[in-house]
Amino acid sequence: MKLLRGMDLDSLGARLRAPLHGYILSVFALVASLLLVWLYWSSAQQRELKAVQAEFAAETDAIAELLRQRLASYELVARGGVSLFASVDRPSAGQWQGYVDALNIEAGYPDMLGLGYAPYLDRSELQTLQLEMRDAGQGFYIVRPAGIRDRYGPILYLEPRTPANRAVIGNDLFADPVRHAAMAGARDDNAVRISGPLQLGRDAGRPATGVVMFAPVYRFGIPATLSARRAALQGWIYVPLDMSGFVAAALRTTRRHAALTIRDGGAGQGSGAVLYADHADLAARGDENDFRRTMPLELYGRRWELDFSADTGAALAARTPELRMTLGAGIIASLLLFGVALVLARTESLAERKAALLAESYQRSELRFRNAMRFSAIGQALLDRKGAIVDANPALAAIFDTTTDALVGSMFGSHFIDAQDEARRSREFAALAEGVFRTTRQWRTTAGELCHAHLTYAPVSGEIGQDVASLVQVEDITERVLAHAREQALNRTLEARVALRTRELTHANQELESFAYSVSHDLRAPLRTIEGFSRLLGERYADKVDEVGRDYLTRVRSAAGRMDDLIDALLKMSRVSRSTLTLAPLDITRIARDVVAELRVAQPQRQVDVEIEPGLRAVGDASLVHNLLQNLIGNAWKFTAGVADARIVVGREDLPGEQATFHVTDNGAGFPPEYAGKLFRPFQRLHNQEQFEGHGIGLASVKRIIERHGGTVGAEGRPGGGATFRFTLPREVAAAG
Repeated sequence: MKLLRGMDLDSLGARLRAPLHGYILSVFALVASLLLVWLYWSSAQQRELKAVQAEFAAETDAIAELLRQRLASYELVARGGVSLFASVDRPSAGQWQGYVDALNIEAGYPDMLGLGYAPYLDRSELQTLQLEMRDAGQGFYIVRPAGIRDRYGPILYLEPRTPANRAVIGNDLFADPVRHAAMAGARDDNAVRISGPLQLGRDAGRPATGVVMFAPVYRFGIPATLSARRAALQGWIYVPLDMSGFVAAALRTTRRHAALTIRDGGAGQGSGAVLYADHADLAARGDENDFRRTMPLELYGRRWELDFSADTGAALAARTPELRMTLGAGIIASLLLFGVALVLARTESLAERKAALLAESYQRSELRFRNAMRFSAIGQALLDRKGAIVDANPALAAIFDTTTDALVGSMFGSHFIDAQDEARRSREFAALAEGVFRTTRQWRTTAGELCHAHLTYAPVSGEIGQDVASLVQVEDITERVLAHAREQALNRTLEARVALRTRELTHANQELESFAYSVSHDLRAPLRTIEGFSRLLGERYADKVDEVGRDYLTRVRSAAGRMDDLIDALLKMSRVSRSTLTLAPLDITRIARDVVAELRVAQPQRQVDVEIEPGLRAVGDASLVHNLLQNLIGNAWKFTAGVADARIVVGREDLPGEQATFHVTDNGAGFPPEYAGKLFRPFQRLHNQEQFEGHGIGLASVKRIIERHGGTVGAEGRPGGGATFRFTLPREVAAAG
């Protein structure tokens, strides 16, 4: 008993020592990894600090160069103004405005408050300029500040010509000491000069802190001596610059991290005046760890000092997210190593449990597949790579009128009629390798009846050791195939009936055409006899017939003529229905104008205002559409005969659809609205022959022409208020039907 108790204590101690040993290893790994991470992070931080210092120096150099380049671009603008004065003695205000507008300084140089010109004048020259401007109608040129001085440099031109800029025209820049120094330096040195810091309200019409750039303009080229330059000076091109806008424009493409302060050092040693400053809170903080740098910038007679400062902590924080991530990852890795030893045993237990669950899940999935296959109403079979049946369900056995045991082991293709078609079998297996494959096959029942089946092959994999390659579903579609055959037979019967009816209709149209010509000939023979004998009777026996008889003869001949015209109208209407329809794009406006021109030639005494909308287009048969417009516009022309201010309008209406809608409107006799549906019937007339001549065939022909084009026609009107006829024609050939 004591021995067993001792063994239990030893085993308990061993079990306790094992976890303790694991804990010690885990803690050691944690401490070692944290130490390595800290050493790596410290060295990397020093490298990043040096890199940030180098970037700070490069950034400040780039900013200084960008400021210098921006000022150089202003110098080019000023030099361009000098070149203008070199080509023209003194450009006019319009020429100066044109030059500045071409520069488009508002878009390209938004920090330029303007571009101006100030002449260099003595008292007599100033008086001469004032008189010239007054004589030119520009008003009296007033110079501010007032007073008598030896030399003047007043603003003469300043563009763009905003109200604020116009307000400072006449300000004497040469009278201000700061500007005077820059202007005198530019004059004497024949060089562009920049003034000291200024409030630019006097120069540009709005308050702004900045500087002014002056470029001298000389007469007769560039003098060689100082005295000659002073004598030949004509004036200055000057550019007022807003320092805030200047810095923003110069550095707009640069991503800055350093705060910038620009101080003016004057023409010699620095005066310390601030021209521009940003990030004032950072610049004034004075942290000893911040990056700081001062750079002198000599340009255009001035010395600028560029003071740069940047927050070291912020710069490092922006560059060292990877280091912080490394530190965090090292801590996490140490903790993970500490937990690995404790998790291994539990992981093994969980792995065994999951393996058991997976095996059970696979068995259940297999059982579900077997049951789904067994109780499916569609025939199914598992095939091996050679096409032999590995397993089959009862539905497939019922289709082939056999048992599942008899199907297993047999070749699946042997149950169909084309069982010996090896090429077909190869194509099916090749298609199966690419995915699901569908086809149709035929087989005969034991009674000899031919049946049809729809087969769906799908690749599947069987258990290890089984040669299962695919699953095939067999669906009996015999009834569906027979129904489709009956449908095709019915369609062929219908097509034959349609062809028969077409031939009968063609034959009927031919007989109708023959009948129309026969009737025309048979009716015209007696009409010609009546007209001829009536004419002979009136010519030979006029002295034997009294006035009443001659009137009767005239009426007989008139009736025969009207009958002949009716026969012509009937034949014309029949031709409308029988002629071949040739569709093409048509210019409706041109056709309507041709019809109106024909009417004006026929009745030159008529004064009718005809308005035809331009650009009317449609698709149709050219001759039929001409006949259509001839009837509609002719009716409007005829029924406006009794109107003093006759007017006809041909236009279109913007309506959606495949058919374009047109209208013919007049202010003629009109018609009662209740007769609108009767107008398009043959021989239908609402007015007697004495009022308006006609046969009642025109609108019937219009309706037949529109219907042949697949369109519609309608009419609106009121007695004495005119009429409107609307009709549609296809926009495209396909819309004509």
